Amino acid sequence: MVIPVHDVNPVRRTPWVTYALIAANVLVFLSTPGMAGSVAGGSDLSQLCHLQAFLDHYAAVPRELIHHQMPQLVPTGAVQAGPGGPTCAAGPPGYDKSAPLSVFTAMFLHGSWIHLLGNMLFLMIFGNNVEDRMGHIRFTLFYVVCGYAAGYGFALLNDDSADPLIGASGAIAGVLGAYLVLYAKARVWVLVPFLLFLPLRLPAWLVLGFWFVLQAFYSSGEGVSDAGTVAYEAHVVGFLVGMLLAWPLKAGTPPPPEPRGLLFGRRARPRHTW
Repeated sequence: MVIPVHDVNPVRRTPWVTYALIAANVLVFLSTPGMAGSVAGGSDLSQLCHLQAFLDHYAAVPRELIHHQMPQLVPTGAVQAGPGGPTCAAGPPGYDKSAPLSVFTAMFLHGSWIHLLGNMLFLMIFGNNVEDRMGHIRFTLFYVVCGYAAGYGFALLNDDSADPLIGASGAIAGVLGAYLVLYAKARVWVLVPFLLFLPLRLPAWLVLGFWFVLQAFYSSGEGVSDAGTVAYEAHVVGFLVGMLLAWPLKAGTPPPPEPRGLLFGRRARPRHTW
């Protein structure tokens, strides 16, 4: 509904962890079979088979996390002839997969350029301030804990699912929840697509609160046709956990330097860049 592009909330220190997480996500995406060239066109069957094998190895699977049911046959990455034509081959896994560790590796996997860039945009805008408030080490632990909470929360609600769970969305949702607690009155520049990308400067509580309400609504399966392909429950869990973990820091957090009111159009253009 809105696309955040900048927040008016300067930081005191360089957000090295946020930068490192973005770099790691981009590098992993470029290393994922078939993903680097996905913008130019569709992947062939060989690339799709390699992708299936890669995700089965490194993605989190709810059934594996909750019931510890590891599959006897997994994609091997090879192509074989089938009754209806060429298909991806399956065989016994040639590796020992750790279900708990897969939650961590899944945080760095993305299914498309849009998936990656959307997540990294939110992490860049909101992660730097949360890292600035928490410190580098505590922010790193916070990010991982939110990602694990989101992954296991989704798995508990979908314990029979064998579909791979990938993406940094759960951990980043925790960052958004923390930002809402710590900097609810900060102003965020957003673009509104249905208003011809009109720039608006809105309070963080409105931008992030609306985002959370949408995730909660979509998690029920209402309003979207692809509810089964997006882990909205993980977003909800990660957001709530992020709020809870950030709450003890709320009292000592200085307010952001932003005037009151809502501005839009030409009046909404920033006078300074950060």
